[in-house]
Amino acid sequence: MPQANTAPGEDGHLPIRDGRPEGPLIRFDNVSYRYPGADRPALDKIGLTIGRGEIVGVIGPTGAGKTTFCLALNGIVPQFFGGEFHGSVHIAGLDAIETPTSRLAQLVGMVFEDPETQITATTVEGEVAFALENLKVPTPEIARRVGEALRAVGLAGQETRHPANLSGGQKQRLSIAAALALSSDIIVLDEPTSQLDPVASAEVFAILLKLNRENGLTVVMASHASEELAEIADRVLLISDGKVAAEGPPETVFAATEMLAEHRVRPPDIVRSFEVLVRDGSSAPGRRKPSALPVTLEAAESAIGAYPLAVSLSAAAPVDTRRDVSKAGVALAVDGLIHIYPDGTEALRGVDLTVANGEFLGIVGRNGSGKSTLVRHFLHLLSPSSGTVRVAGDDISEFKVSDLARRIGYVSQNAHAQVFCDTVAKEVGFALSMMKRPKADIDAAVSRSLAAMDLAQAADQHPMSLSRGDRLRVVIAAVLALEPQILIFDEPTTGQDWRGSLAILDMLRALNRMGKTVVLITHHLYLLPGYVDRLVVMDGGRIVGDGALRDVFYDNSAMAAAGLVPPQTVRFAEHVPALGVARPLGPDDLAAMLGLRLEVA
Repeated sequence: MPQANTAPGEDGHLPIRDGRPEGPLIRFDNVSYRYPGADRPALDKIGLTIGRGEIVGVIGPTGAGKTTFCLALNGIVPQFFGGEFHGSVHIAGLDAIETPTSRLAQLVGMVFEDPETQITATTVEGEVAFALENLKVPTPEIARRVGEALRAVGLAGQETRHPANLSGGQKQRLSIAAALALSSDIIVLDEPTSQLDPVASAEVFAILLKLNRENGLTVVMASHASEELAEIADRVLLISDGKVAAEGPPETVFAATEMLAEHRVRPPDIVRSFEVLVRDGSSAPGRRKPSALPVTLEAAESAIGAYPLAVSLSAAAPVDTRRDVSKAGVALAVDGLIHIYPDGTEALRGVDLTVANGEFLGIVGRNGSGKSTLVRHFLHLLSPSSGTVRVAGDDISEFKVSDLARRIGYVSQNAHAQVFCDTVAKEVGFALSMMKRPKADIDAAVSRSLAAMDLAQAADQHPMSLSRGDRLRVVIAAVLALEPQILIFDEPTTGQDWRGSLAILDMLRALNRMGKTVVLITHHLYLLPGYVDRLVVMDGGRIVGDGALRDVFYDNSAMAAAGLVPPQTVRFAEHVPALGVARPLGPDDLAAMLGLRLEVA
């Protein structure tokens, strides 16, 4: 789709408010940028405008240039990074190259993916005041702005709390407040919800929509969260290979499923599910098919009224092929597990859980529900306050952490933090070398692991020269070299695009089919169908749901108790009798019920 200066209003921008200058608030004129030493541009001839008061969603595959685009909005690119820059960026009439970043910071607030990277103060109010103090804003004015910003994001009354004691959603709201306190006209957010649970993510989107509607705040957000962007964005930009490949209202961009698949972008779940129904032709005789695919759940529920299903899927409901592991033996077990941290926080409250050998188990729950604390007990990084933890029937207290490494492999959310050797081969063999294994054994194990992860060609490369997805493969290869039978993955798809996420899950499924026990912790429920055999739901340090994936997704009490929202297809099916009996898990599951096959990016 050709680029266009598409903003609300006939003249391409919103009407003037508060006596502010007429014209677009943000303008990119033929902008190209190449990082120092890079062999291709991160941005390539971008030309567009953004009007005052717009909410613009920025989508695209990993490495497409979304972050660079965001950084160009406040002059960090190129002022901080250097490199080759062509064209111009103007923010409220100011040239983003010639204007100091300290001045641009008063117009453009920036919120990054991980709020921990931005928070430096020891109190909530101190964090919001920090930039204002550096800009020498008078103390009374600082107090006024801090109060207004905290009230705007719903953190009034939390002024003296330490940011470390806030939830993930609260930390991200604190970052937004710090940006608002600068009296920013624009707030730019780069994947602000990728590390948040669904409830915390919804909080962030709700706050942004509120600030936009009530204060006219201009919002530019790069995100893989297509469902949420479809709900709040006025316009969506698709950036791919540094170019704007498409732009338009969410109803147009997110409905173009073939184009999105070509650029490795996941459309909202409901778009693909509705596309399945349209392709199947499951409509009442004489009814016209909808002219466009709905991109929100509300639109889908309205469309189904005009496009009723003519067939029942109950007879086509699949029999879940969950493997019988009743006689497989026990891989992990906890009985009456309680853990109380030194500050008195009761993180686990009597957890009972058994994981069978060869099982593929998913664990979900809000931030702070106890997932990480439970995993740390599996790894013997924490000791129970009460209760027992067993690995293959043996009490974990009998093991050293180094001994457990041979039985349990762990891949953290930030896998790059586990990489520190200067070649891939050294990284994969590092733990074995620390165990004083013979060199021949190490070389053989490294060779097997690299082959299993399709990394043999990268053996002599520096791990940090690889993509994020390939670095994850390096960490998995290093874990596999120890030949553990149990593998635990904590949010492995964070920051990955659709294709990257599916590639990781395909990898985990292959490991499971090799006989490995796989435990997956994730916030992304829509990714689980087709992979996880069983799902455990945690809330408040307890297990509130446990069963086959389909049963748990459709167990409203368990999902509601944990504050979780099922994928859009599940919620849609619950309002459509023809789908409700069949209980589809997602678009691919629905397609399988109808004997169809969906193409994935």
